[in-house]
Amino acid sequence: MPKSPMPFFWYELMTSDLDAAEAFYTAVIGWKAEPFNQAPGMPRYIVVNSAEGGVGGLMTMPEGPASAGMPPAWLGYIKTSDADASTEALVAAGGAVHREPSDIPGVGRFAVVADPQGATFMFLQPNGADQPPLPATTPGHVGWHELYTSDWEAAFDFYSGQFGWTREGDFDMGEMGNYRTFAAGPASGGGMMDKPAQIPVPVWQFYFNVDAIDAAAARVTDNGGKVIMGPMPVPTGQWIIQCQDPQGAHFALLAPVR
Repeated sequence: MPKSPMPFFWYELMTSDLDAAEAFYTAVIGWKAEPFNQAPGMPRYIVVNSAEGGVGGLMTMPEGPASAGMPPAWLGYIKTSDADASTEALVAAGGAVHREPSDIPGVGRFAVVADPQGATFMFLQPNGADQPPLPATTPGHVGWHELYTSDWEAAFDFYSGQFGWTREGDFDMGEMGNYRTFAAGPASGGGMMDKPAQIPVPVWQFYFNVDAIDAAAARVTDNGGKVIMGPMPVPTGQWIIQCQDPQGAHFALLAPVR
């Protein structure tokens, strides 16, 4: 039987200035922020919500990655019913484990891993009942997932084999090569391509939905961020910008109109 798709479903910013990041993203995307009441001794964690529900969390970069020189970054969680089994299967398929599966009290079991080309993501086996997925166009949520990699064909084979993602189509981008689009279930999709030279290592980028791209670009720069690319139309008729927050984390925005 075909594998049921396992999509990204939670997004986490590790940053060097938690209060500044909270102020920036609530202003730019319109999220409502609330502290997460975790177990005593756990690091401070801020949940960001759209009008429809939780999108992700913000936290201070842990000491280990920070001391290793990791810059502030957004990471995505792929939902699994068995974090240990998913991690074992990933290793067998050529992936790497940065943090072995362990429990987050009151939340679930997670692992920090990388695909065979080196792009980092996380598994989460959540506690509690499943929440139905929201439409990909839901304001404030991730509308597109984009992988910059060293071998898009091998990357697609990995993600389709491990997580049941399916091919949607290919676009010839000229000198930039092929762009493979995929579906990760009825409410989640994205694309993958070989990374340009200015991106040093394979990485996932997440596009958050906003109402209009020019107004969102102004909010980015007005609040101390940078617009690195765009505004630019995409084949779906939507508009995008790629950005960097004041602490240096990369993210992107997606809108139905300019």
